[in-house]
Amino acid sequence: MSEHIKFIQGNEVIVEGALYAGLNFFAGYPITPSTEIAEQLSARLPQQGGKFIQMEDEISSMCAIIGASLTGNKVMTATSGPGFSLMQEALGYAIMAEIPCVIVDVQRGGPSTGNPTHVSQGDVMQARWGTHGDHAIVVYTASNHQDLFALTVEAFNVAETYRTPVILLIDEVVGHMREKVVIPAEGDLPLVNRLRTTVKGGVDYHPYLPREDGRLPMSDFGGVHRYNVTGLFHDMWGFPSTNPEVVKGLLRHLIDKICNNVNQIEHHREYYLEDAECVLISYGSSARSALHVVESRRQRGEMLGLLELQTLWPFPYDMVRAKCKNAQFVLVAEMNMGQVLRSVKTAVDDPAKVYLANRVDGEFITGRDIRNILRIIMGKGV
Repeated sequence: MSEHIKFIQGNEVIVEGALYAGLNFFAGYPITPSTEIAEQLSARLPQQGGKFIQMEDEISSMCAIIGASLTGNKVMTATSGPGFSLMQEALGYAIMAEIPCVIVDVQRGGPSTGNPTHVSQGDVMQARWGTHGDHAIVVYTASNHQDLFALTVEAFNVAETYRTPVILLIDEVVGHMREKVVIPAEGDLPLVNRLRTTVKGGVDYHPYLPREDGRLPMSDFGGVHRYNVTGLFHDMWGFPSTNPEVVKGLLRHLIDKICNNVNQIEHHREYYLEDAECVLISYGSSARSALHVVESRRQRGEMLGLLELQTLWPFPYDMVRAKCKNAQFVLVAEMNMGQVLRSVKTAVDDPAKVYLANRVDGEFITGRDIRNILRIIMGKGV
């Protein structure tokens, strides 16, 4: 397959990226504004030898991809806020049982059924803490289609590398806008495939015994090895355990395998940060408006820069602190009540210099919305 160009929706870009990464099983339930993902895959996936199934709801969708992943498939589901809420218990199971899978959440207004056809970025904290208990999670986002394609592939790579669920958290504007995307030729982007055990059979296979590099080789469930899978704390054979050392060791493993590799997992883009006196921090479609403000104001001599986050969790505290070190002001632009703002305030040396430009009314945040806040904090006219 050679490189080719398409002009498509963001939801369709995710389909292209998932297929490029090797997706061969999708289970889902239609929900605005993510439905195009399921619709496209219902036709495309069987054409490539994969399996598509529409489930009765989002609970069963999440459970289906967990089962399919255990049998050796690269898997994905897609949903929006209400469906994402229903997936949280099974998401916790996938975290505990260390099952690779990708979950797409195309955000809409909430809570509850909220604003189904309008934009929001209100699921940031749900993506982090939606399932109960202490845990780590990987969450990617993007503001443009080329990055969205690459991060979709990266989501599958990270899921397979760390045996973990990965959430692709975009918003309705990115999901439904159309722009050019270059689909790379086969082999241009590296792919991580399932690490399978070399143990031939018998009782020597330990499904939860990490190698020296931290990776856990898997055996396709139903194959040559019989092993236990549970959402309970478990030992290296997969059997439930309440032994304090086993419980503590497993929990530390689940968190450390993500949090100790932030530098490998984290992605971002930066614009004009070298001399920025005011740093804008944004993500998703909000970052498009923020970049427009930065570039237009720099033409007037104002020293603005943009840090676009593409990894929301694990939050890159050290990177954000370093990029904002010399800024007089930091302005976070997002479409919620300040969910990333909280993490930025924790990251920077002086949280009092961090401000919020936001919208929560279902309308896209514009350059004017951001400039109105800039005018206040910088004491300058428009």
